[in-house]
Amino acid sequence: MAWRDVMGSGTPRIAESPLDSARFGRPVERLTVPAQARSPFPAVREAVLGSRADVIVLRYPAEHVGWFAELTALGRTAVFADSLTYWRLRAGGGRAPEPPGDLQPTQRVTPAAVRESVSDIFAAYRNHYLANPLFDSAEALAGYREWALRSASEGGCVALREWSPAGRPGSAAPPPAAFPTAASPSAAPPEGLPPAEGDRRPAAAGDGILALATLADDADRTEILLAGVISRARGRGLYAHLLAAVEGRALARGAREVVISTQGHNTGVQRAWARYGFEPALTFLTVHLIRSRLLRGRRR
Repeated sequence: MAWRDVMGSGTPRIAESPLDSARFGRPVERLTVPAQARSPFPAVREAVLGSRADVIVLRYPAEHVGWFAELTALGRTAVFADSLTYWRLRAGGGRAPEPPGDLQPTQRVTPAAVRESVSDIFAAYRNHYLANPLFDSAEALAGYREWALRSASEGGCVALREWSPAGRPGSAAPPPAAFPTAASPSAAPPEGLPPAEGDRRPAAAGDGILALATLADDADRTEILLAGVISRARGRGLYAHLLAAVEGRALARGAREVVISTQGHNTGVQRAWARYGFEPALTFLTVHLIRSRLLRGRRR
C-alpha cells in the first residue's frame, strides 16, 4: 500500500480492486483508514456492512488495538494478515557503501527483465494474500509481477547489473552511470569495470539484473515499492548498493526523503534498512474480511 494512501486525515476509503478481483476470480474491495483519521470505526463498520464484495482487504493504523474484536462482530470472518511497517530516510542521510567497480546502476530495464527478476526475488515472500484460504499463492506472485511492471512503467525503476567484459568493445571505458549514487551524489561515477580474471559470479536474472527496485515519485519523496536481490546473488551485500542507487536517484531529482514498507514479519530486511539509516515511521494492520459461507469446508 503506497505511502500516499496511508497518510492524511481523511475518512476511511473503500473501493473496488479490479485487478485482485480478476486475478482471484471473485469480487475484492480495499478499505483503507488513513493514518490521522479521527474516530473512524463507525465509518469502517458502515463500509463493511454495505459491501457486496466476497473479500474486503482492510488496512488501518496499528494503534487501533481494539478494532479486531469489533471486526469479528460484523458478520464476516476476520482473518489477520500481518502488518505493514513503513520506514523513511532523509535523502542524503543514508550510510551508503562505496560503489564497487563491477556493478552498473541502470534505469533502463526491459519488461521481461522486470518480470523475471520479480519472479525470482519474491518467489518465497510471505505476502498478505497467503493468509486467505480463497487466494492461490501462484496468483499472488503473478500479482507482484503485474504490480512491478506497472510501477516500473509509471514511476520508474532502478536495477544493478553486473558489468561484463562483453558489454564494452575492446578496451574502451564503460559509459557513465545513468544517475549518481548516494556515495557520490555530485557526479556520476563510471558504470564499473570488468570482474577480475577468473572471478566467478552467480548467474543473474534477465538482462544480467542482480537487484531491482520499482519506484513511485512525488514532488518531495521517492517510495520504493518492491526491492530485492535475486536469489543466487544474495550474500554479497548488494542490497545496500541497491538502496544507495535509489537514494542517489532521489537526490538527483531533488526529493527530500525515501520511504519503503514491508510485512511486519520480514525482520531481516528491516535490519538492513536500519543499518543503512532508515527509521521506522508507521505500522498498519491488514485484515481480510471474508464472507463466512465461502470458507465452509475449506482447509489450508
